[in-house]
Amino acid sequence: MKKKLLSIILSTAMIASLLAGCGSSAADPGAGAAADAAAEEAAPEEAAADDAAAPAADTSDSDAAAETDASGDSGEIYMFISSPEYADAINELIDEYANVAPDVTINYETTQNDYPTLLKAKLNSGEVPDIFSSTSGKEIDTYLEYSYDLSGEPIMSTMDPAVAASMASTKEGGKGCYGFAIKGNYFGVIYNKDIFDEVGITEFPETASGLAEACEKISAAGYKPFTTGFAEWWVFKHTYQSFVNAAADAAGISTADLVTKFEKGEAKVSDYPELYNNYFDFLDLAVKYGDAKPLETDLSAEEAAFANGEAAIMLGQGAWVEADCLAINPDLKIGFVGYPVTEDAAECKVISGSDQALHVSKDSENLQAVLNFVNWWYTSDYGKSWFTDVAGVVPPIVTDAPSDFEIIKQGQELTNEKGSGALAICYSTDSWHQTCGQILQSYLAGTVTKDEACKQIEEQWAAIDGAQ
Repeated sequence: MKKKLLSIILSTAMIASLLAGCGSSAADPGAGAAADAAAEEAAPEEAAADDAAAPAADTSDSDAAAETDASGDSGEIYMFISSPEYADAINELIDEYANVAPDVTINYETTQNDYPTLLKAKLNSGEVPDIFSSTSGKEIDTYLEYSYDLSGEPIMSTMDPAVAASMASTKEGGKGCYGFAIKGNYFGVIYNKDIFDEVGITEFPETASGLAEACEKISAAGYKPFTTGFAEWWVFKHTYQSFVNAAADAAGISTADLVTKFEKGEAKVSDYPELYNNYFDFLDLAVKYGDAKPLETDLSAEEAAFANGEAAIMLGQGAWVEADCLAINPDLKIGFVGYPVTEDAAECKVISGSDQALHVSKDSENLQAVLNFVNWWYTSDYGKSWFTDVAGVVPPIVTDAPSDFEIIKQGQELTNEKGSGALAICYSTDSWHQTCGQILQSYLAGTVTKDEACKQIEEQWAAIDGAQ
């Protein structure tokens, strides 16, 4: 195989061929304020205990770990992960590693749509990638039987303790480290400051009604208020979680407890106005003031519309889009805030945490070479600088390196000022999130009503995640 196999898999025929052999189906702050949110992800009901149990980062061993000799390694590493937005950065990482281990070939494949389905097709057919991805938190246990415990590896010397906590197994009492992260994340609304200034909106609105008023003003000035990316199922999970947090707050329970109630079939969407009214109103608003064909607008179309000044607000994205947008328009002035979800401005908070896990296959035929690559990624000088200098992400390691990215800087400031919302996406599996996204796409297409969509959401939440 070629050294770098970059495959953005969108072909229905290819998906069908993969599923034919399948017997069943089954984008963080390195420290500080995000630690609590990430620790809560690992075992929400025992957040404080898990944070305490997380392996402490010991940077004193970093230099020794970075000197791990991989020059004698040989063979192939198959890396199949989601997040194609990092494809260029990962290809640079692979190119650099070729200087360290020239006889190691890293075959890299990435996709976003249908990733959970495609991964499970591979696992069911016995084709377990050497490195594969999932959501952190709940999905750590979903793939536990395939995953190597990294807790004894040099990678732990630099991994942020909060990130490590989100990689622990709840089945094992919050122990172990069964994944590592490409990045931490901030989730919120990305907006064009110049457009907002031009139309006379000095501060981004923090309430749902304020957002609607801003859309009217932006539209009247000749701009498209939203670009949505609703062709991608994962955009829905990035937006939905802020409303889930608001619903939990209004009910006086934790987000984790609310998700558990849905998993057990003990809650209905209509029980929570923040979900039944506010979220669907938000979707309707985004369609009314958004892309001409919202269900055909993907990540690249979103980036183009936003960077070119056609749309004032980008939904469902985070720090991972900033480099692409600036490449299109270097003069773009980016603003970043939380989602206005209710009439309570206090609920307008960014969300932070480590939402993705990369797993190492415990049965890899070339396990030591895989581990050497992963350890080098987190401990070498190049690897540690890669997060900020190449990928432009929130580092998942303990570091004092500053970021030049506005979304990261503003996310850190907002988190310090207002706190951050719970990373609700980690309480559910990507199989559930993909199904939920498809249900909501059907709602936007007009093929199901709001009440039908809510019923399907309730049924599938219990059927997919309640059984685990």
